Amino acid sequence: MLTYDILVIGFGKAGKTLAGKFAKAGKKVALIEESPAMYGGTCINIACIPTKTMIVAADKGWDFNQVMAERQAVTHRLNGKNYAAATGNGVDVIDAKARFISDKLVQAQKGDDSIQVTADIIIINTGAVSNVLPIPGLADSPLAYDSTAIQKLDKQPQRLGVLGAGPIGLEFASLYNKLGSQVTVLDASETFLPRTEASIAALAKSYLEEDGITIKQGIHTSLVRTEDQQITLITDQGELTFDALLYATGRKPNTAGLGLENTGIALTDRGAIAVDKHLETTVPGIFAVGDVNGGPQFTYASLDDSRIVLSYLTGDGNYNLETRHTLPNTLFIHPALASVGLTEDQAKAQGLPVASKEMPVAGMPRAHVNGDLRGAFKAVVNPQTKEILGATIFAQGAEEIINLITMAIDNHIPYTYFTQQIFTHPTLAENLNDLFAIE
Repeated sequence: MLTYDILVIGFGKAGKTLAGKFAKAGKKVALIEESPAMYGGTCINIACIPTKTMIVAADKGWDFNQVMAERQAVTHRLNGKNYAAATGNGVDVIDAKARFISDKLVQAQKGDDSIQVTADIIIINTGAVSNVLPIPGLADSPLAYDSTAIQKLDKQPQRLGVLGAGPIGLEFASLYNKLGSQVTVLDASETFLPRTEASIAALAKSYLEEDGITIKQGIHTSLVRTEDQQITLITDQGELTFDALLYATGRKPNTAGLGLENTGIALTDRGAIAVDKHLETTVPGIFAVGDVNGGPQFTYASLDDSRIVLSYLTGDGNYNLETRHTLPNTLFIHPALASVGLTEDQAKAQGLPVASKEMPVAGMPRAHVNGDLRGAFKAVVNPQTKEILGATIFAQGAEEIINLITMAIDNHIPYTYFTQQIFTHPTLAENLNDLFAIE
């Protein structure tokens, strides 16, 4: 049996960060990862980095094969760098499947070889897996792909169906549309992007349709049939046939096979590992970080989870889920759609005093320089306290601009500050001067 100070299960953002920091501090650290293809975690290998690499490559006008080759080159390079960084910091990387035997005892299995590992502190960082809806024929179809498998196609589908209109579905829809596939998005909801400002969600839908993507709302699939190298969906709006189908219907915490039933670790009613504000599970000394704890499924949220655990184990624990900073988010369609805080409707539903302002990107000088007039900015504020309640930036570079507003929210900077801030020119960010000039 191997004994460590810290044992991390899963090579994700929070896990690898904690492993590296504790190893640098002189702790004996092991990191168990089931697949070498996942060194560095989901973001590096099958999510944020490869998908954004593909989007950028497609925007350059590259064809399908060039895009796929660039994706492979970038992920291979970063995968190796992550492994080298971990081992270079003194972390023992164990290639094996981890399974709990008891609370602080883990079996690491690779083929017929097995070892037992124990540690004072165990950190579970196994991420999430694609959710497969119980539609007859879906799980068995060789032409139905999740967000990982669709990145490994060797041939571009002429007709692509996308089941689900969340961030993953829409990003791939936009990507494959850019590559020239005929894309149809099937959205079970009657409302497009329901958690986005309604006016901007409507704008985003109009742009996607303008670009050639078909979006079907309120559609429900009852059966999937695969034959003659085609996949057909039987829906309440008729039959739809494609060359490939992406199902992007959410992701769920990856706890299967961990042997949690052999421990005192509790799960939530949604299947995530239950944690307290310090991300400690119901077993003292065992923590769950990243997607597996049911929190926001963002890489930067996982990184922030590592800060929370570090605060608890090496500091005073003041930084925790209750004091966590504001989380922005970005949907990488064209243009990018980023938001932070509350929408106007959400703020009103909370009974807050609300004032708002929306500005079209077409009226901004930099947009004319860029040759891209699509999008809008919107801000929601509390006119009494001068707080920024939320903002949505739908424009080229939105993923960068939203961070300025996030910092202002975290530091309780009144929205009126933006009206006097000096920005470089010509930029899209300078339009925050006018956006926050709200009476």
